[in-house]
Amino acid sequence: MKRKLMLLLACLFVGIGLVTAQTQKVTGVVISEEDGQPVIGASVLVKGTQIGAITGVDGDFTLPNVPSSAKTLVISYIGMQTQEVA
Repeated sequence: MKRKLMLLLACLFVGIGLVTAQTQKVTGVVISEEDGQPVIGASVLVKGTQIGAITGVDGDFTLPNVPSSAKTLVISYIGMQTQEVA
């Protein structure tokens, strides 16, 4: 009985590990190509999902729980051309 319980718990922990390993955290900084300054308030979206963020004062962003299958970020800002970054 004790052995079956230990096996069940081990399978549970392995299953939880596999589920959480399917997402990742993506961080970065959006910088203007023209003057090298951070872009404040730019929209950063994971292409094909509804996961997104807005850049902060330093142009930095964090996207939590991004699926590992996601390959492209779409960055847009008013007055600038939308960019897709792999």
